Amino acid sequence: MKKFFSALTILSLFMGGWSQETADSIPSKKLQAEATFSLNSNGIAYVPAFSLDKPAIIGSFSLVKNRFSYDPALYFSLDLRPWIIDNWFHYKIVDRPVFELKAGAVISAFFSEVEIPDEVIHQTQKYLAAELIGKYKFNPLSSLSFTYLFDRGQDPGTLKGHFFNLQADRSDMPLGKKVLLSASLQVFYLEYTGNNDGLFTAGYVSASLRNVPLNIFFQAIQALDSNISPFPGFKWNLGLSYSL
Repeated sequence: MKKFFSALTILSLFMGGWSQETADSIPSKKLQAEATFSLNSNGIAYVPAFSLDKPAIIGSFSLVKNRFSYDPALYFSLDLRPWIIDNWFHYKIVDRPVFELKAGAVISAFFSEVEIPDEVIHQTQKYLAAELIGKYKFNPLSSLSFTYLFDRGQDPGTLKGHFFNLQADRSDMPLGKKVLLSASLQVFYLEYTGNNDGLFTAGYVSASLRNVPLNIFFQAIQALDSNISPFPGFKWNLGLSYSL
């Protein structure tokens, strides 16, 4: 953990210095705020142990000022019981027209239920994680990105591990004159404690009307190889989201 954060700090200082001349030439931008709310038929997560596996409401937010951003996300079941609370902080080390390199850190809380005879215990687990994301833009609508995340639970019995993700994205594909499609394809690998390792693939497709901030989406995750028991298999989610 210490070695990773040390390497991340050194890389940030090096790349930050390399891009300082460009950053100084760009005028300061106003604070930008965004929010997206979604209703999901199935609350699934990349790490199966963190899945809700029932309908969920998700609110994700973003406050951006130049290279810095604060990106919290709130996840709830339909009865408004908390599922996950994320507090992400990001910094763009490199911000070029065709390439971005971003570092991030998160303070998270994962809420779960443990059933024992005649009682259900609600527990909260705290997590800290750091990530590095590189994105290459082929054009304004197509990109390829790589993510590495180190995740570490802070309470006894929590998980810790590594997440590697390769993702291709394509947005605003016209379907007729009024409909726009967006899609992504991912291949990711998990290496977590407690036999939570595996190779997975995931897909995401959304459709929206031009100039309407409402879209319908479908996402699916398929385990290709895993030591998780029972085998995660195939999971899918259908949802509706609204952006502000």
